[in-house]
Amino acid sequence: MNVSSILNQLIGQASGQSGGKGSSSGMDVGRVVDSLSSQLKGSSGSTGGIDLKSLLGGGALGLMVGSKRGRKMGGKAIKYGALAGIGVLAWKAYQNYQSGSGADASQGQPLEHLQGQAREQRGLEILQAMIMAARADGHIDANERAVLTQEIEKLGADDELQVWVQQQFDAPLDADVLALQADSPQAAREIYLVSAVIIDDQNPMERAWLDQLANALKLPPTLTKELDRQVLEPA
Repeated sequence: MNVSSILNQLIGQASGQSGGKGSSSGMDVGRVVDSLSSQLKGSSGSTGGIDLKSLLGGGALGLMVGSKRGRKMGGKAIKYGALAGIGVLAWKAYQNYQSGSGADASQGQPLEHLQGQAREQRGLEILQAMIMAARADGHIDANERAVLTQEIEKLGADDELQVWVQQQFDAPLDADVLALQADSPQAAREIYLVSAVIIDDQNPMERAWLDQLANALKLPPTLTKELDRQVLEPA
């Protein structure tokens, strides 16, 4: 499945750096990730390179975050810009939670540092989390599902990935099942972070889903608060 290509384009929609269909299959937000990585290493003065004025009126990501229901972006452009550095921001949150102390290899690598099959697997975990979060309010009807499917097809999803996406729409909305997909503690943090980006935290059903997911992922409350902070202040 060509998961990385699709995920890169979705991330590009958030950062305002992707042209949707026809985008390259490489990391479309490399400059943003490099900037975030430098911050992770302790440098300062970076702007993050995120276009805070970008809007998500159309496309697959726009549907996922609820623009189909008339939700206004406003200051939430910062929130959706956090998608540009999912793995790096999740790792940064963990470092802050650990008061800057190092972490052992068992924590896993950030998404942006993975290659090959490991990157594809993590990409599936992230994409599954995005779809589940988009379903959390229970308002994706058959027509909206069809439109979202078409948008994902436009991004160039191969047949296998299209079948997989349909399976995610049909699967029960189960936080425990989603949590089992996490292949490392770092993956768990990324699954939570991307879900926090997609949901509307003012919607009780969506907020309840995020809380259930945090429990299923066994994330300490202090860490989830730090992950939430990274979502709201990605730069």
